[in-house]
Amino acid sequence: MSSLRFKVVQEAFDRKAVEVKLPAERPEVYYASAVFNRRSMFEYLPRDTYDQLIQAITEKKPISREVADEVAEGMKRWAIDHGARHYTHWFHPLTDGTAEKHDAFIEHDGKGGVIEKFTGKLLVQQEPDASSFPNGGIRNTFEARGYSAWDISSPAFIVDGTLCIPTIFISYTGESLDYKTPLLRALNAVDEAATKVARYFDPEVKHVTSFLGWEQEYFLVDEALYSARPDLLMTGRTLMGHESPKNQQLEDHYFGAIPSRVEAFMLDLEIECHRLGIPAKTRHNEVAPNQFELAPIYEETNLANDHNLLLMSLMSEVARRHNFRVLLHEKPFKGVNGSGKHNNWSLGTDRGVQLFAPGRTPEQNLQFITFIANVMKAVHTHNALLKASIMSATNAHRLGANEAPPAIISIFTGTQLANVLDRIANADDATLQDLAHRESVSMGLAQIPELLLDNTDRNRTSPFAFTGNRFEFRAIGSSANCASAMIALNAAVADQLNNFHAEVEKRLAEGMSLNNALLAEVKKILRESEAIHFDGNGYSDRWIEEAQRRGLDCETSAPKIFDAYLSNQSIEMFGRTKVFTPIELKARNEVKWEMYTKKIQIEARVLGDLALNHIVPVATRYQSMLVDNLVKLRTLFGDDEQISAQDLETIQHISEHVTAIKAEVQAMVDARKQANAIDDNERDKAIAYHDNVAPHMETIRYHIDKLELMVDNEMWPLPKYRELLFIR
Repeated sequence: MSSLRFKVVQEAFDRKAVEVKLPAERPEVYYASAVFNRRSMFEYLPRDTYDQLIQAITEKKPISREVADEVAEGMKRWAIDHGARHYTHWFHPLTDGTAEKHDAFIEHDGKGGVIEKFTGKLLVQQEPDASSFPNGGIRNTFEARGYSAWDISSPAFIVDGTLCIPTIFISYTGESLDYKTPLLRALNAVDEAATKVARYFDPEVKHVTSFLGWEQEYFLVDEALYSARPDLLMTGRTLMGHESPKNQQLEDHYFGAIPSRVEAFMLDLEIECHRLGIPAKTRHNEVAPNQFELAPIYEETNLANDHNLLLMSLMSEVARRHNFRVLLHEKPFKGVNGSGKHNNWSLGTDRGVQLFAPGRTPEQNLQFITFIANVMKAVHTHNALLKASIMSATNAHRLGANEAPPAIISIFTGTQLANVLDRIANADDATLQDLAHRESVSMGLAQIPELLLDNTDRNRTSPFAFTGNRFEFRAIGSSANCASAMIALNAAVADQLNNFHAEVEKRLAEGMSLNNALLAEVKKILRESEAIHFDGNGYSDRWIEEAQRRGLDCETSAPKIFDAYLSNQSIEMFGRTKVFTPIELKARNEVKWEMYTKKIQIEARVLGDLALNHIVPVATRYQSMLVDNLVKLRTLFGDDEQISAQDLETIQHISEHVTAIKAEVQAMVDARKQANAIDDNERDKAIAYHDNVAPHMETIRYHIDKLELMVDNEMWPLPKYRELLFIR
């Protein structure tokens, strides 16, 4: 084993679990202790200010500057009492991460000193540089002004002595430059649209809330091994590496005993999550070795998304305390499961009713069917857009492989619900009227609400599955910002619910009864969206053919998939729901294409360097050793073919692989230069990287992985999969 590899592998295998200092209190005592939540607000704000702020949050209305000043003073006192010395506006630029600029709580006192001060003006709005974040051409480099504005619906929190205030981020000219702004718009849109439809069943409904429960999958790798792999360090995934003789094929890792080092990390992370109000609840081994999952209790979508982004940064910090590195790349290791972030999504009224849950009365079941049908219609209409919302250079490696859903959006309902939907979709007018008027009608659901909730089968090949009282959007990648998918989904559903409400109102104006009007429109949209319903094997080649026949989007090139955002259908839908302007959509697609190009470009550069400066020299050195040995054998035994045949064959194969690597690296460099020459069209450049650069990377990897099996194990320069994938 090479000296560096031997050292880091031995260091990793000898490492013991880090002891975690447990809090003296129970979780309910320290939970959200670092969050300026309603309990802290009540303690630190004047009662009148507290009431006005809570009312503004509940009714989604702005607050006055006077209230902002009072809140800022109370928030500052709370933060300082809890050890904070700085504050920052914490926002979500178009990088899939978060951003922050720290300022101290100090101002001149006019006497040569300073005083601690924090005003409503500083709380409500700041002006970070908008030119250095991805903006798709909305802001030029010399036009730096952008604004961050306080999101009162997501509570502030303290991390490492800094008060973090969740904010939106917009340009000087008003366009959104972040994920939170359009997410809030989409949530408002679905609230308004769903409330109108929910009032058909309960006139007292005032709001409908979108809920999200994400499941964060991730890999852990020992920090020493991570540092010895430049590809992991710079791209988040292994660009080469032959699969381990044992990986996940025995299915012995999933839900298995958690290694002690990992359990210590998980415990530490869980404590930090609870202090920050992240309701971390579930932890377990995932399918692949070194792969794990953390899942929280469901929350309102905006807050849940903030918590997921906070968690991802928190995971990295806590992991380093335990000598780990977290891998959030969707496919860090070839040949084993990738990592996703399943988004469990639902809608609920302010009257405590889950709209995707079957009920015990005809009205509840009709409401359930109504909302299920509208979701199916929305997903069918915008299946290409929903796929674009989860696509990235990294997630493209995962989709359709090792339990990840394919890059075709379809809906799984399960047999029970499918039978009910088919019954309505295929009902004649007489049967439909009978369903609408019979007081005892159950539509096949009256006896099975609990059964449907608990026993709905699961289909891991389905990207969008009904799972009892919610939909599970399984195609989201582990490194993604959940907001991208939630913006598209909530906006699409909002638009469809508005269409549904308008059509029902027309039927009511024509004299139809409410139940007749609802069922007639439900039947119509169920028939129109039949193509999106698929309960079979999404990995089957027959499904690809069938999906094409059904008219579903089957594009697999990530840069071309992004085109769905700029279709007339998407532009008009986002315009009607007031989520995106055409300018914002065009800018975001420019960012998506640019990000795709840059990620493939970085990977290609890293792979070329590793291939020529790490792998080829070692392979040729080992080849020289074989040649020297062969010369000595022939000197000693003569030209005995039996003695020299195997060495000759190995020498020849090494030469073939080395020659191929050099040629492919040069071809990849040439393809990159040609792609880089496209400087006025980000889409064409991204397509060139996808079509002409990425294929060379796969070929180079193939030859390197073959060499790994030939070259002396002691000489191989990089930690292998069998060393990376098993924590002791």
